[in-house]
Amino acid sequence: MTKITENDVELFAIELLENLGYSYVYAPNIAPDGINPQRSSYEEVLLLDSLNVAINRINPKIPATARNEAIKEIQRIASPELISNNESFHRLLTEGINVSYQKGGNQRGDLVWLIDFENLENNEFVVANQFTVIENGVNKRPDLILFVTSLRKFLRNQ
Repeated sequence: MTKITENDVELFAIELLENLGYSYVYAPNIAPDGINPQRSSYEEVLLLDSLNVAINRINPKIPATARNEAIKEIQRIASPELISNNESFHRLLTEGINVSYQKGGNQRGDLVWLIDFENLENNEFVVANQFTVIENGVNKRPDLILFVTSLRKFLRNQ
């Protein structure tokens, strides 16, 4: 009988996700010290450049200042409770991020979306393995992380 290793399970899961349309990226390649860094430190969990590209693509009619404010709101999620953070982010992800801006001399409210629910092809689904995060000096490395974002530029150059 063949012994199944943790690596075998990880690779099998990546293959299944690729079959579902996910693009694959080896996370150490996009780490701060990787061959194509996508974040400035291991403390960051957001791929900010990719997030900006995705938000701009999905919300082209929202002014840039309001889109930037939406990103700042995501970055402000900082409860000491993981569940609270997850609930806050889930709400922003599924309900949109409330923003306000001036248009024609009037204050206007709108929503910035992180995912295009109306046109799913406008999103990019990425699976990354061995994505290291350092939080409070503790090194964490989940086997797999799923991103809904835009890593198109990186994936073309990989």
